[in-house]
Formats: sequence, C-alpha cells, structure tokens
Amino acid sequence: MTEPPIAEALGPASVASGPIEADLGGNAKLNRGGFSWSIFEGGRDPYVILVTIFVFMPYVSASMVGDPVKGQEMISGLQQYVGWTVFATGPFLGASIDKLGPRKTWLAATVIGMVPLIGALWFAKPDLSGLSIMATLGILYCVNVLFAWSEILHNSMLIRAAGLKGAHSASGLALSLGNAASVVALAFTAWAFALPGKVGWAWVPAHPLFGLSAESHEPERVVAILASITLAVGSIPIFLFTPDAPKTGVPMLRALKEGAADLWTMLTTVRRYGDAMIYLISRMFFFDGMNGVLFFYGVLAAGVMKWGPLDLLVGGIIGSIIATFGGQVGRWLDHNMGPKNALRLEIFMTIIALTGLLGMAPDKILYFWHYDAAAHAPLWGGPVYRTLPSLIFLMIGFTNSIFITAQYASARTALTRLTPPARTGAFFGIYGLSGVATAWLAPGLVNIGTRVTHSQQGGFASIIVLLVVGLIGLFFVKGGGRDLAPEAVVGR
Repeated sequence: MTEPPIAEALGPASVASGPIEADLGGNAKLNRGGFSWSIFEGGRDPYVILVTIFVFMPYVSASMVGDPVKGQEMISGLQQYVGWTVFATGPFLGASIDKLGPRKTWLAATVIGMVPLIGALWFAKPDLSGLSIMATLGILYCVNVLFAWSEILHNSMLIRAAGLKGAHSASGLALSLGNAASVVALAFTAWAFALPGKVGWAWVPAHPLFGLSAESHEPERVVAILASITLAVGSIPIFLFTPDAPKTGVPMLRALKEGAADLWTMLTTVRRYGDAMIYLISRMFFFDGMNGVLFFYGVLAAGVMKWGPLDLLVGGIIGSIIATFGGQVGRWLDHNMGPKNALRLEIFMTIIALTGLLGMAPDKILYFWHYDAAAHAPLWGGPVYRTLPSLIFLMIGFTNSIFITAQYASARTALTRLTPPARTGAFFGIYGLSGVATAWLAPGLVNIGTRVTHSQQGGFASIIVLLVVGLIGLFFVKGGGRDLAPEAVVGR
C-alpha cells in the first residue's frame, strides 16, 4: 500500500521510476548488493503498517488521549510538523547526495536513531505512567522525520546497488518484500497477541504470548518492539553487501549549496513544459490526499467505528493483500484508457469511497440507513466485523486500497506521456520532490477540520478538497494518453 521507491539515476539530483530505468537499461539478475538493498525496505515498511496506520497510532488516539476527536487533532498536528520538516530538509538532502559521496554513514545514523526510538514507544502506557502523550508524539515526530531521510538515502543507493539494468528488478522486489513483511507482521501480531482469549481455535494460543496484558494495551504497544526489530535486522544486509559511493571530499555546506543550485536548474528546466508542470502541480494535491486517506483510515476506524486492535489488524492484512491487485488495475486502466484518464477514474473512485466512509457509524450506514445492532443477529460467529456497518466500512476501505495503489502506478506512467525522453531525469526529479512539497497539507487540513467541526468525520472530509483540486487540475492537462508523445509541448 505504499508507493514504490523513486530511484536516483541519470546524474546529480535526478531520479527516475523503475519502469523508466528498465527502458534505459533493460533487465539483469540481481547480485547480493541489489538483494540487500531490497531487503532494507522489507525491514523498514512494517513500521508504517504497524505503527502509523493500523495499530499504534489508533491506540494513541483512542486510548492514550482517550478522546478520538482530540486524538485525531493531535496526530494530524504531529504529521503537519513532520511534513513541514521534511519539506524544508528533504529536497536539499536529495539534491546533495551525489556531492556528499558515501551514503552508508548517513543511512546508519538514521537507523541507529530510529531503532531505539521506535522501541521506546513500548512505554507509551494508557495510564501515562510511562511516556506522556507529548513525549510519545515527540518520539513519533523524530522517527517519522528520520524515516523520510532514510528513504532519500536508501533510494539514492539503488543504481550503485543494482545498476541501471537491475534497478527495475530491485525496485519491484523491494516493494514486494515491503508488502510481504507488513502482511507477515500484521498476521503474527494478530495470531500472537490479538486473537488469544477471543477465539477457541486450536491453532491460536490460549493467551497472548509472553504474558502480555490486554488490559494494559500491551498487544497494541508491542508492535513498536516488532517494528524496531524488523528494522534492525533488515538493515544488516545493506551495510554488509551493498556497495557505497566513493568519497568526494566535498564539505557538507558546499554540497548543500551546490544541491540547491541543482534544484533550481531542474525547476528552470521543467517549467518550460506547460502540460507537465500543470500535471505535477495537480499531482501534489491528489498524491497528498491519497496518502492522507491511508494514514488516517485506522484512526477513523478506531474512533468512529470503535474498532479494536484485532479489527484493525485483520483489516490491514486483507487490505494489504487486496492492494497488490491495485497495481494490476492501474496497468489495465493505463492500457485501455490512457494514464491520464485512468488517474481521473482512480481519483474519482477514491472520492466516492471516502464520501461513503464519512457516512458510516456503528449505528448508521451511508448517512441515511439507521442500524440497530441489538435488533439484528451477528453476520457470523467470528471475532470481527459481526455487524453490517462494520463490514461495509471494511469493504469501502478495500476499494480505497485498490484505487489508491492503482493511482501510484498511473501517476508515474502519465508523466512519461508528457515529457521528452531526454528530460526524464529532471522531470522525475521534480516528480520526487512534489511528493514531499505538500506532505504537510493533508495533515494540516485534517487538523483544522477536526478542530472546527469537533468531529473526526469533519476532519477527514477535508481530504476530499485535495482530491478534487487534483482531479480538476488534470482536466487542464493536454496529452497523457495511451501513446508515447514524441515530444512535450514547450511554453504552454
């Protein structure tokens, strides 16, 4: 459910997607350096799934804060500050990588910072006898910023790890390992900590492993330790086997200065291509909106639908599996409709699904259908999704998983239809930067909407604004059809 990494290629501060690299260099078998690069993503992604989306963040909102509305407001505020920090620092780090030379030292610093900080979240107890709420949010802020920096550093090692001919394979393998590791982590957490005591199935332990207490919310807190361990273990191969860049001898301040100059060069290059620029601006809005839907889905489910950790875990497992079909949906729509029209459909369907989510509650279906759980027998005898509103909420979430994942695929393809091949590096450089330029916008709108409306739904509804703005922008883009454009229009 995360976007595939955007790999650095074609010179300083230039990045290109996996498909572009495959076109340039073909395919090659991965050596252990390429495999090790991919494994790092498999170790890092469970943090996103376990901590930020499905388990820990919803726990902080619903249990530590105690007021889901106030919790959503605080978490959205946190993400807003993270977005501002990454926006202010990420582009300069990304543009300066080549000039800094070796990456492993910097990547090791981010990992060494993240591993103990993530593990420390175990002490975020519901009675606040361990970490306070502000201390917990402070740790999450540091980890999320370090995580963003680690992505930049990790992506910058791809070409050296796998070469242009193997970059596509390594990028795809990293995405697969990230999704697979996340599903395994979710499934293990459900089996070991959430299901025990709730079902009598023979293959499930009778009690949570390690004697964890559900009353102290230890099953929700233990995911921080799991994410910390997977990150530490998954990091080992890249430091042992992936080749690093040679030393350049360029001081950091000079590297940052020259990186800023490269950023300006990229901007002056791509701004002459009108349709591509309109597209990139539109993408900043709908991309941030899509990410906002994913990030706040678990918080909304915990606060509004009263889902517990088991509901969130099972939903995350199935949703992650279903999301893998989203890439195939994106490819099929790209082929039959052209990537720009595919994007329009994917964004529109996400808006419809998001609107549906906002009309759900334990006693309400799609705004107008009142549902009395006491008057209806459970849908089945299992431990989760026993009522119709809960099941419909789950199914709407699956719809979002498919179309948001498809959007990631179509968005990259659309840019290839709008840019001249000779300018690929510069345009995908801006494409990568546009992913962080408005990273603060969705959390900021959710924060404002939650405070103004005093409701989670009101805060979540603000994301629709971003999706609508992005969708409207696409109607002003010429091109982006099924055929590769021989050249992009300059000066429009």
